[in-house]
Amino acid sequence: MRIFGIDPGSERTGYGCIEPAGSRHRLVTCGAIAAPPRASFPEKLRVIHGELVSLMAECRPECVAVESVFHARNVRSALKLGHARGVAILAATQAGLSVVEYAPTEVKRAVVGYGRAEKHQVQQMIKLLLGLDDVPTPHDAADALAVALCHAHNQLPAGTGDAKAEAGSPPPRSWRQFKPESLHPRRPS
Repeated sequence: MRIFGIDPGSERTGYGCIEPAGSRHRLVTCGAIAAPPRASFPEKLRVIHGELVSLMAECRPECVAVESVFHARNVRSALKLGHARGVAILAATQAGLSVVEYAPTEVKRAVVGYGRAEKHQVQQMIKLLLGLDDVPTPHDAADALAVALCHAHNQLPAGTGDAKAEAGSPPPRSWRQFKPESLHPRRPS
């Protein structure tokens, strides 16, 4: 199953596609979409949409994970980010893909283990988790890969035999909540 991650931005939108394989993940592609600096805002949105449509057609993911809007200090920036997110979600839904959203703190917690991790920490963990020679650049690409990895880590493998999880309980949201039975053996009564 391929997961396409998107870190939306009006100036630069990061993207990354991974293919989870058990406990390992394989990088399919990553990068950033940047419209010409002097382009009008509607033109930038058109470029982001067009590039994402092409990339999703090329990568053929099963789902798309998008970073959700965070609290912004500048209202104008938040509105532009919201437009870029909308264009990204539109591209995914036009391709018939399911879309999931994760808060930035949730993404960092899933990848680094700390919700307020710095950009360079996220880049280093992406490098380690995907077995890359170098950190993904620009940081928007690393952030998009982090969103995809967050979704991969939040997926419950089918047929695990975990009756509690299969009954509808949500899977652990971070490694701190994971408590395997082997670490807490039951005592005979």
